[in-house]
Order: sequence, then structure tokens, then C-alpha cells
Amino acid sequence: MKITDVSLTLFLWDDVPAVVYGAHTARPTDKSDLGLLAIETDQGILGHAFLGTSSNPASMDGPSLIRFLKPILVGEDPLARERLYEALWRRTRVVSHRAIGAVDIALWDIAGKAAGLPIHRLIGTYRERVPAYASSEVHGDALHYVEQATHYRESGWTAYKIHPPQRPQEDIKICEAVRRAMGDAYTLMLDPTWSYRYPDALRVGRAIEEMGYYWYEDPLADQDLYNYVKLKEKLEIPILATEYPMGGLDSFVPWILHRATDFLRGDVAVKGGISSLLKVARLAEAFRLNLEIHHGGNSLNNVANLHVMMAIKNCEYFEVLLPDGMQKYALAPDIEVDREGFVHAPEGPGLGAAIDFDLIEKKKIAVLA
Repeated sequence: MKITDVSLTLFLWDDVPAVVYGAHTARPTDKSDLGLLAIETDQGILGHAFLGTSSNPASMDGPSLIRFLKPILVGEDPLARERLYEALWRRTRVVSHRAIGAVDIALWDIAGKAAGLPIHRLIGTYRERVPAYASSEVHGDALHYVEQATHYRESGWTAYKIHPPQRPQEDIKICEAVRRAMGDAYTLMLDPTWSYRYPDALRVGRAIEEMGYYWYEDPLADQDLYNYVKLKEKLEIPILATEYPMGGLDSFVPWILHRATDFLRGDVAVKGGISSLLKVARLAEAFRLNLEIHHGGNSLNNVANLHVMMAIKNCEYFEVLLPDGMQKYALAPDIEVDREGFVHAPEGPGLGAAIDFDLIEKKKIAVLA
């Protein structure tokens, strides 16, 4: 089997919810565009992936994907993923990790379709379902967090994560209010998205440690290894870091060697695909660490994330970023959380996702080829 063509269809994503998750995150502007990547083969099998998010349009990364990655792919065996993975990563100075990740996902989609198996079966299935947690947007006051957390608990979800306003004393009060409302047994997490300096990070960390929060995510600047080491030495609550900087397997090495985090973090977009995420999961497993997988930024990336979760044991939760409209677009149906708070393994070959090709055609902006 040989790759015969690579194309990227840009399509409009409108009515994006106007919400934020912190000062360090990109702010949606009502409209974005996604890219449907199609890798064609001489056996008629197409591999697909989505490129882009609600705040990082595919039109930013798409041209470089076609210009620099397509020549690497055409004429190659799509099942030679590891060889192609190495070749793709040699282009990281001219293409984004999101572009590399999209290509890698589409190659896995081809492999699954060729074998007639879901991707997690190709890797080796470990489980058939995983619990989800609700991951909040930033709210204006504690009451909104309490109401949202209560709603998802009553819907069967077993965990809730707070993205706070990033004002340390106010953040502590919000965490206290949510803990009181949810009771001592409910699983809660806090993610200040890289917003604190060390003294505030320590103060907030000690407070939520007392409240029994499950993890403390990205409290310090994303590459502040020195202060992460200090913070981890002072706290008992597990620290979750390494979502950023963007990078492949080698970006995790200093975090492990310096014992700067308790859990690793990543997803198929910012870490460069299913292949990268699997490498990180095995690295984490060797050190008895969890790899808690971050949301993927779009619907099809979340499906790809889910395949990885079903094939590894060291990931506890599937992240659902709120509101759902920030992620759910151009799949029909999309991933749903059941009444017990679980999401389930995809069953179709490859990614096994129902791409809404009619919507994509209707919203088509351009085809990059």
C-alpha cells in the first residue's frame, strides 16, 4: 500500500462559545476554522484527522503541513508509521506539533481501517471504558462553580476540575465553597493554568491539600522547573505538569529526572500524535507515573485520545472541557458520557468516528493540496 495524495479541507467553525480558561490560554473569537486532513492510498483507504481548535485555526498550521509534510508522505507505505514518525519530527522547525499530530493520527486511522480494527485494538486494548471529569471554564463567582459541579455530580459524573479566576485568595475561597457543596468524598481538582508565582502556588497548594483535592495542575509557569521541584518537596497533593511546552518524548525527561511532577500530561495535538502519546505513556509507566491525558482541542482529537486511554493502564480520567461546544463539532454522534460517568471505547475500524462530511462540505472554505 502506498500514499497517493494528502489534502486538507478547511471548514468554518462558527458560534464558538465566548469563554476563557485563564490568562495564559487563547481567547476564542466566535469563529475559527478546522481542517479535515485526508491521506489517500492506492488501495482506496483514506485516513482522516482534524487539525485546529476553537482558538487556533487550522488555517495557521495547514499550509506548512501541505508544503513540508506532504512531500515526505506521498509514495510511502502508510503502515510504516515509525519510520514516517521519525521523518515528520525532523520538520519541527518548519511545522507545528499539531500538524505532525494530525498526520500521525490519520496514519493510525489507515492502519485500523486496513486491519478492520479500532486503533486501541491494534495497540492492545486494556479496558473498554474510562471515567470522565468535567473541566470548568472560568466563572465570575463561587456560586457558578458550585452550581456547575452539582449539576455534573447529579448527572453521574464522578469528578470536577476548577479553572479559577487566578487570584489566589479568591481561588482558595472558590475551592472551599465547591468542597463544602460536594462533600468530602467527591473527586475535585484545581488547574490555575500556569498563573501563580511560587509563594502563591505554595499557599494555594497547602489550602487545597487540606481540602482533599485530588491533583494540583499547572500552578507555575510551564517551564519553571526550579520552582516545581521546590513546590513538590513542600506539598503532599500530587502535582500535574508537562502539558506544555509542546514537544515529543524528550520534553518529559528533565521533569522525571528532577522529580518535578507527580503525573505527566499531554494529548495527541500538543505532543505530536498517537505515536508520541504512546511513547510517553510507556515512559511514565516505567517510573510508576500516570499520564493524565489532556483534552485534544477538537472532536476527532478527543477520539484519538480515547483510543490511547483504552490501550494504557496509567491514565485515570477523560477530560471534557466545558461547555461542550468548545470541543464538539463535525462529528455525528460525538463522544458522550453515560449515566455512570464513563466514556466508552470506540468500536469502528480506525478512529471509528462518524465524521459529518455534509457539514464540512457546507462549511468548506478552501482545499489545500
